[in-house]
Amino acid sequence: MASTVVGVDIGTESIRAVELSGAGKRPVVLRHAELSLPDGAVRSGEVAEINTVSERLRQLWTIGKFRSKNVVLGVGSPKVLVRDLSLPKLSPAEMKASLPSYVQDMLPVPVADALLDFYPISESPSDNGPMINGLLVAAVKESVLANVTAVQKAGLSVVGVDLIPFAITRTSTQPGLVAYIDIGARTTNVVVASNGVPQFVRIIATGGYDLTQALSVRLEIPIAQAEQMKLGLGLGTAGVPPEQLPAVQIMREVTSDLLSSLRNTLAYYANTHPNDPYFGIALSGRGANLVGFAEALQEITRIPVLIADPFSRIAPPKELMNVQPRDRHTFNVAIGLAAGSAA
Repeated sequence: MASTVVGVDIGTESIRAVELSGAGKRPVVLRHAELSLPDGAVRSGEVAEINTVSERLRQLWTIGKFRSKNVVLGVGSPKVLVRDLSLPKLSPAEMKASLPSYVQDMLPVPVADALLDFYPISESPSDNGPMINGLLVAAVKESVLANVTAVQKAGLSVVGVDLIPFAITRTSTQPGLVAYIDIGARTTNVVVASNGVPQFVRIIATGGYDLTQALSVRLEIPIAQAEQMKLGLGLGTAGVPPEQLPAVQIMREVTSDLLSSLRNTLAYYANTHPNDPYFGIALSGRGANLVGFAEALQEITRIPVLIADPFSRIAPPKELMNVQPRDRHTFNVAIGLAAGSAA
């Protein structure tokens, strides 16, 4: 593999890419760029218009002046299943080869139509010998291959495909049990990690665009106007003109569904691990910029919430040194993807 690699995060509304050097103890961001996508080109993390996305990737490489064509691609659509699984202790290759016989009943599609992987976490004894406890990762093959094809048609080489929830844990040095939550346009990725090691993953089919769409439909206004209103008002009511209160109410109603899903997701893990309390929540993604969301999440979960800073262990480029974390954490996924290859 080349000395540098580019992490590529293909979202519903934009593509973000980061070129990372793995030299030294602290990887360095060499180049980064973001480019918007036409509506409908990508749907919930799955490329729907391969030619459109390929052309945008070519433009992104020109804009970002990336030198490497080696790409680590992130996947994280709701069609990706991540579940606990324990396997007899074998070699990594043998465990992976045995997955189809264990997982068919867990999958919504035939095994032949899925891509399977296993992420080992710990070892434990059993009556039949040692067991490896970990996470099964199963993705619908068709959706992943569409994303890979779009990258390849842009003249780039896919050297790795990585799960987005795993990627978002790699930019933090926070010890203890931390819930990493990345809010995209159509999906929200949740991963609970203990000292940086993923323990539990859920992908929720809701994101920031759902809020914009609700405003647009219920107030009968264009999407662009609804997006501006969302960013301008947020969830707060202090100082909001009376005529804008209906919009705030809509946002509170729609956001409450996501907040409840996040609370229930984190509570599920906590209830099964009562002796391992959360240290905090690290929030990232463009949806995390919604005014008042972090405070509302902390209130409903009773867990301290911080905006994730992707440069706690990754050295940023000079132009991002003085930028507020909330304006740079949207590159969190792309940085984590590249960091996984550079490690």
